[in-house]
Amino acid sequence: MSGRGGGRDKPPVPIREHMAIDVCPGPIRPIRRISDYFPRRSPGEGPAQDWGGPCRPPAPLDTAPGAAEEGYDPEADSYDSDDTTALGTLEFDLLYDPDSCTLTCTVLRAKGLKPMDFNGLADPYVKLHLLPGACKANKLKTRTQRNTLNPVWDEGLIYTGITREDMARKTLRVSVCDEDKLTHNEFIGETRVPLRRLKPAQKKHFNICLEPQIPLASPSAMSAALRGISCYLRELEQAEQWELEERGRILLALTYSSERRGLLVGILRCAHLAAMDVNGYSDPYVKTYLKPDMEKKSKHKTSVKKKTLNPEYNEEFFYEIDQSELAQKSLEITVWDYDIGKSNDFIGGTTLGAGSKGERLRHWLGCLQAPDQRWERWHPLTNELPESSAFAP
Repeated sequence: MSGRGGGRDKPPVPIREHMAIDVCPGPIRPIRRISDYFPRRSPGEGPAQDWGGPCRPPAPLDTAPGAAEEGYDPEADSYDSDDTTALGTLEFDLLYDPDSCTLTCTVLRAKGLKPMDFNGLADPYVKLHLLPGACKANKLKTRTQRNTLNPVWDEGLIYTGITREDMARKTLRVSVCDEDKLTHNEFIGETRVPLRRLKPAQKKHFNICLEPQIPLASPSAMSAALRGISCYLRELEQAEQWELEERGRILLALTYSSERRGLLVGILRCAHLAAMDVNGYSDPYVKTYLKPDMEKKSKHKTSVKKKTLNPEYNEEFFYEIDQSELAQKSLEITVWDYDIGKSNDFIGGTTLGAGSKGERLRHWLGCLQAPDQRWERWHPLTNELPESSAFAP
């Protein structure tokens, strides 16, 4: 039987072939091999090629002859984008000044941020945290740029009271978030910079790709052995964070006066204190003790500074004591949040004495070994409450 145009009837197309034709239209694209991502090099070859930028992908593969047909873009398939490169890039500078004990982060700009709002844009801002430590106590934040994926801040954020010990062990977490007034703010991406990478008094420029947060593994997706290891590591991490948790910093001045035969303690200022009130601030004051204090007459208190996390006191207290006896004592410093009608909240504390370590020990020994000289040092405030101050008003 003849069809239209006098031709013969074509045999029916098998269902498998028909489905293959419908599902795979267009040219066949090349399939990447695992060796393309990890090229082998002979012993005589030089080091791996530098891609020339933080986000530049590997060079595309040579496409097949049929891949150059109309409608096929080889650049679109040259790299399989993931969340790391799709979040955008952030540019900032870091500068540590050891003389003033300040760490300055100048947030410059971001490019190609991930859209977070329905209009295809975002309202980005940058926040900083020093790790390990209490997040609320040391969080700094830029202003928000509205309706843009390429914001320019050019804003400086300054951490005060950063010592050389902090630079050796702490990490700066830089996060980019999207501000949402109706719901909670959304996380876009982050990067973390170990502060030991910085050289004193030398500005370092960073232009990096934002990375996603590392999610915790789901307990249901792990075996019993892995769940046990995960719980152990989590408890160990929490124990370490408990030991290292910081509630702010305090600037102290110590002078042993040989003329007055006593210790002069100066409470100068605090920085980045933990917020203890619902308004996001505290009403801090400082107490000092010279321990052991059998007669409990060594307590001194500063004035209360209202609604601040960075109070300035510039107050001095005097302890009449011989230099030989002072070597057997320790100076206990605690910071409290003043509350009316209820007990005051403990913010943080530190102790200087012969049993201290690191910068606290050097500060104490310097005062004892060089009388009539003023020694100023920054010290972190930890969440450990001294026993002598546990029930002190």
